[in-house]
Amino acid sequence: MTHQVHIIGGGLAGSEAAWQLAEAGVRVKLSEMRGSGDMTPAHQTDGLAELVCSNSFRSDDAENNAVGLLHAEMRAFGSIIMSEGDKHKVPAGSALAVDRDGFSEGVTARLAAHSNVEIVRERVDALPDGPTIVATGPLTAPGLAASIGAATGSDALAFFDAIAPIVHRDSIDMDTAWFQSRWNKGEGKDYINCAMDADQYHAFVQGLVDGEKGEFREWEKDTPYFEGCMPIEVMAERGPETLRFGPMKGVGLDDPRTGRWPYAVVQLRQDNASGTLWNIVGFQTKLKHAEQVRLFRTIPGLENAEFARLGGLHRNTFIRSPELLDPTLRLKSRPNIRFAGQITGCEGYVESAAIGMLAGRFAAAELRGDVMTPPPVETALGALLHHITGAAEAATYQPMNVNFGLMPPIPGRTKKADRKKLYTDRARAALAAWIAA
Repeated sequence: MTHQVHIIGGGLAGSEAAWQLAEAGVRVKLSEMRGSGDMTPAHQTDGLAELVCSNSFRSDDAENNAVGLLHAEMRAFGSIIMSEGDKHKVPAGSALAVDRDGFSEGVTARLAAHSNVEIVRERVDALPDGPTIVATGPLTAPGLAASIGAATGSDALAFFDAIAPIVHRDSIDMDTAWFQSRWNKGEGKDYINCAMDADQYHAFVQGLVDGEKGEFREWEKDTPYFEGCMPIEVMAERGPETLRFGPMKGVGLDDPRTGRWPYAVVQLRQDNASGTLWNIVGFQTKLKHAEQVRLFRTIPGLENAEFARLGGLHRNTFIRSPELLDPTLRLKSRPNIRFAGQITGCEGYVESAAIGMLAGRFAAAELRGDVMTPPPVETALGALLHHITGAAEAATYQPMNVNFGLMPPIPGRTKKADRKKLYTDRARAALAAWIAA
């Protein structure tokens, strides 16, 4: 079979992209190095769409949860990932968890049986010249990573996530916190500041030292820290005053309650253009998620914080997508290449598959000579795509799960209890209008 599109990587994103293209009548070559004698350190089988870390696609609640909404939108477009997920569902309350082996076997069998799909077990070490979707995930093989680096610029390819927690702006207590830039530089109000006195600071540092941490996976253990992504608890272990001379220094900031510089301060920086999400500066961490929520809510002003993303630090390969990709996921410098999945900087199985789905549909439309407009930013699909391809700040870009904070705010005053339903209702209406158009 002579292929029209070459897909590199048989994870969830590559499998979904292949399915969407094949169903659109496009001949696809799907290259997967597992099964050719090569294996990543994370995978156990050569099955397509193998789930490595968890069997859960998280919440399936499409009324009150952004990832549940994403599930529903993907089902509307005939997603193979969602179809096989539903077929192999196991009990998990309101979450969608699946039988890992059955799920992977189901995806593999359906793609192998499709007349428009050719699965080739091979390692690809260089970007092809024809229409291509790169969906190689966080453990891209070194040769291909080098080829991507040459096409994008080596400084645009990251090998380690240093993820700081992100807080929903409307959950920050602004009666306690205040806007100010250090020394009033720039606009003078670029940061939200949460002051700590000496007792609060030292209790917080001790909490960092004592808190339960996650372990590095085997393939991450030999990747050294560098100072720019040092976990905050590692800095705390260097001495009780270390953070006061690092990300928590209070100099140049005037606490409006005292008129003085605080003993220590936690700063948050705007993370998206609409100002709905703010990241805690310098707080990348290996603390377990429950420990992060407990400890970070002891920070004055964050007692009721709602987190769009919690902190983390793990090995990854992803590109600086907001700078490099156009709105249809094409590499601006080489438009024959599209990227999909975790290598674009989305986080999570469902998000990876969703971007694979869009990449496949964009490529199919292009081959037909059509123009497929991106989905509205009010939808889960559109918000995630918009974040990846332009809404996020390129210089500080880090992987992100889908969440309501990526969508435009609901206009006017709304009750907090009603807000999630308003987001999902608006998203359904926007998706329906987009499909109709």
